[in-house]
Amino acid sequence: MLGSPVGHSRSPALHRAAYAALGLDGWRYDAIECDEAALPGLVDGLGPEWVGLSVTMPGKRAALARADLRTERAVAVGAANTLVRLPDGAWRADCTDIDGVTGALTERGWPGARSGRALVIGAGATADAAVAGLADLGLEHVTLMVRTPERAAGTIAVAGRFGLAAQVIGWDPRLPGVDGVDLVVSTVPPGVADDCAPAAARAAFVLDVAYHPWPTAMATAVAKAGGQLATGLDMLLHQAFGQVEQFTGRPAPRAAMAAALASPSTPAAGGVGSR
Repeated sequence: MLGSPVGHSRSPALHRAAYAALGLDGWRYDAIECDEAALPGLVDGLGPEWVGLSVTMPGKRAALARADLRTERAVAVGAANTLVRLPDGAWRADCTDIDGVTGALTERGWPGARSGRALVIGAGATADAAVAGLADLGLEHVTLMVRTPERAAGTIAVAGRFGLAAQVIGWDPRLPGVDGVDLVVSTVPPGVADDCAPAAARAAFVLDVAYHPWPTAMATAVAKAGGQLATGLDMLLHQAFGQVEQFTGRPAPRAAMAAALASPSTPAAGGVGSR
């Protein structure tokens, strides 16, 4: 796993549990401190024994650029969290973060698109993957709420590539239009959207991608209101399934991975983006 920081990531526990369950006793999964500038050189220096890499922030765009082959969805999102070594030595980039979004929502009881509208808090790499996942789930329109509207241009472009209509609004803790959307997705770091918690609790469904410290103010408000909630840990688990399958060529041992994530001995990660 490549990223910075990575010291407290839960990904090693997930992957090691998977390889043990699959009987791959000789396999290792290590966390390597690596920023986007160092990523291309590090990848170029890896020997043939390396079968794959997980990539977290801030290297996801660098991973896409370094790859020799790229899946369509990784290109559309503009970032890759997965690099797979192919038999000819080439590296293929993919974005299983999209699976993290769709899997998390489905597992937590997502009832399907009704109004076809979602409200996404934040605009960045996590929001990009979230928008792609929402398109896969049948959403048709997304509103991005951000403090700096100019920074939302990239996510607006991603939405367009996945066929979603999109608009940008300024930061408003009342979450304008929240009563008319199927889903609220918070993609910002812990604490940033605390003032939005009361309004988010009115939504039919909430995905809060933060998971440390937990619970967030938003999660607490949603639980108190009896709402449906998916979390960043749900996303982490479901994006890891796809990575394990691409690395090993075998079905992911989902129960073993879920148990590893639920174990109290699993270190807590640093927050949004720490995979």
